[in-house]
Amino acid sequence: MKYMNYLLGSALLLSITGTSYGCNLEAKNNEKTTLVTPYTKTKPANQYVKIALLLDTSNSMDGLINQAKAQLWDIVNEFTHAKCGTNVRPSLQIALYEYGNDNLSSQEGYIRQVLGFSDDLDEISEKLFSLTTNGGEEYCGQVIHTSLKQLDWGKNADDLKMIFIAGNEPFTQGKLDFRDAATNAKEKDVIVNTIFCGNYEQGISTMWKKGAMLTGGEYMAIDHNRQVVHIETPYDNVIIRLNSKLNNTYVSYGSMGRQKKELQSMQDANAAELEEVVVVKRAVSKSSRLYKNSQWDLVDAAEEDESVISELKDQDLPQELQGKSKSEIKAYIKEKKKEREQIQKQIQELNAKREAYIAEHQKEETGELENAMLSAIKTQASKKNFTWD
Repeated sequence: MKYMNYLLGSALLLSITGTSYGCNLEAKNNEKTTLVTPYTKTKPANQYVKIALLLDTSNSMDGLINQAKAQLWDIVNEFTHAKCGTNVRPSLQIALYEYGNDNLSSQEGYIRQVLGFSDDLDEISEKLFSLTTNGGEEYCGQVIHTSLKQLDWGKNADDLKMIFIAGNEPFTQGKLDFRDAATNAKEKDVIVNTIFCGNYEQGISTMWKKGAMLTGGEYMAIDHNRQVVHIETPYDNVIIRLNSKLNNTYVSYGSMGRQKKELQSMQDANAAELEEVVVVKRAVSKSSRLYKNSQWDLVDAAEEDESVISELKDQDLPQELQGKSKSEIKAYIKEKKKEREQIQKQIQELNAKREAYIAEHQKEETGELENAMLSAIKTQASKKNFTWD
């Protein structure tokens, strides 16, 4: 059951990545020299992959939620290797909505924004683990419309913008027609992918496939209660031990530092509650470029702007650095960064061996839904000139 949700998570989480300009093929072909004036339009500094996950949290959807919790890290790890254009790596942002839960406001259509677009992977994990199920009315058209209205999707045509909506009731429920929501999505250049939790043909007859086709998205049907078996490898325990060492390289600072460091450990524990292999996948995500915590970790903050060290007051520093000179603090941070990079490199190298082992021992039927989702994402991303290495 944990891994039935795994599939769902994949679909939802896959719209996460962003890149610094260059994904648009037209931009590459248009190499005319232009005069720069105060009125010249310039490309934004970054481009994004923005993914909104819309999860049905009505009764019987526990399996779906568990899959999403586990699949998050597979999606992150997939986008770690994405490129836009030639050298630019995408940035990842994920938003989360729940719908169809009686605990939610009927005036809001039993819909709640759990998290707006965020690149804080620990926070995304925390919000997924906070979800609980309860019976309710499931209004697919309205939750799509709400996410399009509330979220900042941006206006950059090169961004990859995706919605993954999962549920098991007719797509036609509610006063707001899903066709109108699809029209709105197309206007914002957002692709809607649908995941029906049930029989494939039933999903078609209840309009889930139509809901995806209207925006050029993919329709998928899953057994959200089926347990997906993950393959254990000889490298798992080593990666888990390295993950603990990796946590020790984070140097919290500021008002939120201690709380965020505790959240990091808490999400490791949440992953372990699902299954040991989820801890491994999370560790791989933490060794990637997409796991950045400059708002609370002094190593990441100093990498972005070393002047932060000089600006911090003594009381904002962790206890081990209080009373130290600026040069001593810089030396400490430099050593922690070196240690972190070494551990991350080890995890990446071990994960390459782990993936090779899985490819050799995995049966064809294992991870069927996951593969379908990743394939759908890559197909849609290719239209924005995304590639993988």
